[in-house]
Amino acid sequence: MVDRQGTSPGGSEQPASPLAALRAKASGGVARLRQLAGQLTLQESYFFLFLAIVVGLLAGLTVVCFHVAYDMTRIYLLGSALAPHWLPTLLVPALTGIAVSLLVIWVFPEVRGSGVNQTKSAVYISDGYIPFRTVIGKFIVCSLAIGGGFSLGPEDPSLQIGAGIASAMGRRLRLSKDKARLLAPVGAAAGLAAAFNAPIAAVLFVIEEVIGTWSAGGLGAIVLAAASSVMVMRVFLGSEPFFRVPPYRLGSPFELFGYAVLGVFGGFASLAFLKFLAYVRPRVRKLPRWTLYLQPAVAGLLIGAIGLAYPQVMGAGYVYIDQTIHGQFSWQTMGILSGVKIAATGLSFVSGTPGGLFAPVLFIGAALGGAIGGVEQLFFHHLTGSVGAFALVGMGTLFAGFLRTPITSVFMVMELSGNYSIILPVMISNTIAYLISRRYQRVPLFDLLSRQEGIELPSLEELREQPVLRIEHAMNPPSFPVLRSDSLVSEAMAVANTSNARTMLVRFPTGHWMALQRDDLARLAGEDGRRLSDVLPKDWLPTVHPDQTLDSAIGFAQVRPIVPVVSRMDPGRLEGVLTLEDVLETYRDASAEVEGGSSSSVP
Repeated sequence: MVDRQGTSPGGSEQPASPLAALRAKASGGVARLRQLAGQLTLQESYFFLFLAIVVGLLAGLTVVCFHVAYDMTRIYLLGSALAPHWLPTLLVPALTGIAVSLLVIWVFPEVRGSGVNQTKSAVYISDGYIPFRTVIGKFIVCSLAIGGGFSLGPEDPSLQIGAGIASAMGRRLRLSKDKARLLAPVGAAAGLAAAFNAPIAAVLFVIEEVIGTWSAGGLGAIVLAAASSVMVMRVFLGSEPFFRVPPYRLGSPFELFGYAVLGVFGGFASLAFLKFLAYVRPRVRKLPRWTLYLQPAVAGLLIGAIGLAYPQVMGAGYVYIDQTIHGQFSWQTMGILSGVKIAATGLSFVSGTPGGLFAPVLFIGAALGGAIGGVEQLFFHHLTGSVGAFALVGMGTLFAGFLRTPITSVFMVMELSGNYSIILPVMISNTIAYLISRRYQRVPLFDLLSRQEGIELPSLEELREQPVLRIEHAMNPPSFPVLRSDSLVSEAMAVANTSNARTMLVRFPTGHWMALQRDDLARLAGEDGRRLSDVLPKDWLPTVHPDQTLDSAIGFAQVRPIVPVVSRMDPGRLEGVLTLEDVLETYRDASAEVEGGSSSSVP
């Protein structure tokens, strides 16, 4: 018999178990990494970049396993046929819903939602903290839900899985709060990149939606994590784009009108989907608590009923997106599929079943785009635009209109398809859909979901749309006398007496400026014949430019009575002057204008 210390009762040592040896090696590895982190304090940024690569490798491997897990779950529950037998089609989603509700309520309550808002909450509220239990729960529950036929996707959960892995690693290495907060978005980009096979789109989405801004070090870490995760994914799943896209060629500029029409339809389809979630989800959340056990099951039963006629709506639907791009459905069928996919995805999401929205949005966009392309070919035979091209553009169009990330949507289509030539139609259609969605749905999707849960996360779209206050909005015309540094002290006294000014500015040939007070001149009474440059201490004033943000001048205005505003072309040319009172008055006016606008706007 061996005790917990690995020794026998008689005192002789026994060989440790393989598990104990493995734990000891893991603990030693973590200790060495901590020691390395301490040694690299002066080069913390380099260590952080190395850590981003490690996070990317681990996230990529986990997402590959996640991909295999939900694929195998679908094959086990629904079979390998594209159109399963009617009995499992009807019953499997409902039974899966019961299992999902039990897991979410009793085992993994923190896995609700798509994963994007939860990651964003971790960054802004919990200093990047995501329990590793969430990673395990998201993996299990979402594999079951997607494999069981719910109309949800793996991308958003993969984003949170990657962020959770990064958060756990940050805690193990005892990183500083700032680094731990940044490491979660790094992992999020890695998880999303591996799920999408699109590193550029993943980086842009995390910047557009999760963190809202970037620094050189942060961007470098995010890029390295995304690239390393995609490398792992391609080793196991192949390097080909997700969709086999037929060759595309813009035959005539008149074809762009067809893509503009697609942008209009895509914008209103996005709007309908958003309005459905905005109306139904809060009402479902207000139902009695005992209904939480039944909501996923009821949603699964309805999805199964839809699947009897249109089995394409079940699951993520990547296979059917590929078929749509290759024109394997009639335009009537594609139009119907876009509508029923909205219904199936809406039911899946409002029921509280964990899963993502990216893949369903791509499916809806592809089906809608294919339908528009089919109608165009029916009436305008001379145009060369193919159904596949419209389906591909439709994917980005719905993405831009529904998720409100227009830049990400453009690069996503290019990466998923490997086709750069289609960028112009994508930009036109995406922009129109985005503007329609913004016009009629003021609050973006992820902000809407967080506010329904009573959490006020920063709205990155609103921040991007806020007018930027610049120094030119606050500065005043230069009313102070300006002297040259080679002026005599007597000349400065004469100017002061003539203008009755208490403050003057002195300009030096080097472009530097100084403030000269009347009291200073009084102390220089015995230096009448000398030049100002010879008697004044070199106490330069900080200078700013009219186009700089007002925030950048606050620190200067707090410690200096006057801040010269100079031309970028000629630092010796005074454009205006800035004082602390000017800055505060400008902010007060801007705040009053915002309050007036928000009180009159319709929520």
